[in-house]
Amino acid sequence: MHLRSTKIPKDTVYHPVFARFYARMSVAAETRAGMAAIRAELLAGLSGRVIDVGVGNGLNFAHYPLAVSEVVAIEPERCLRQLAVRSALRAGIPVDVVPGCAEALPVKSEAFDGAVASLVLCTVRNVERSLAEIVRVLRPGGELRFFEHVRADDRAMAATQRALDRTVWPLVCGGCHTSRDTLAAIERAGFVVEEYRRVRMPEWGIRLPTSSCILGVARRTTVVD
Repeated sequence: MHLRSTKIPKDTVYHPVFARFYARMSVAAETRAGMAAIRAELLAGLSGRVIDVGVGNGLNFAHYPLAVSEVVAIEPERCLRQLAVRSALRAGIPVDVVPGCAEALPVKSEAFDGAVASLVLCTVRNVERSLAEIVRVLRPGGELRFFEHVRADDRAMAATQRALDRTVWPLVCGGCHTSRDTLAAIERAGFVVEEYRRVRMPEWGIRLPTSSCILGVARRTTVVD
């Protein structure tokens, strides 16, 4: 185990109502919205030690390849963390669910071969600090796999997203912001984006503020002092 000795508060985030809603919604989305296929694509080819930041109820765990030797799963929200622990018990690989937040990951520097950010950078309080922490804990050359809500590529929906982000959306959706330019933030953090594609979720039906997503791979090339 490569955890820091600094004690991390167990409940840096607490959204019990949203957590229960998200847990039900996310399970339904695995088949109805095609999230299971997205998770499988997101995690395919990973190996070694992996840190999964903001794991929610742990639906990623079932899709990790056997070449992954260990997953350290970070989740700040108590209710979701309890569900993630249950998911970890059913995983085919070792998974350790740990309380903590993205802005202060409770692990040692350069301890991981890969990192996963799946629908989490939209919710963190500080995107730049969170990405700096992911850079810190990855070994040089390590991969970041990301699947995130992002700003829509048409002006009308982007304006809607910005309006929602300034008002009710983060309050009712566990801190989610739909209009962040996450790809640019990943590049500014010192990652080289090797590949990505835009994804609409779900692929059919009414377009939602959360429908615009990106799925991709970035690599840490910088040296952290």
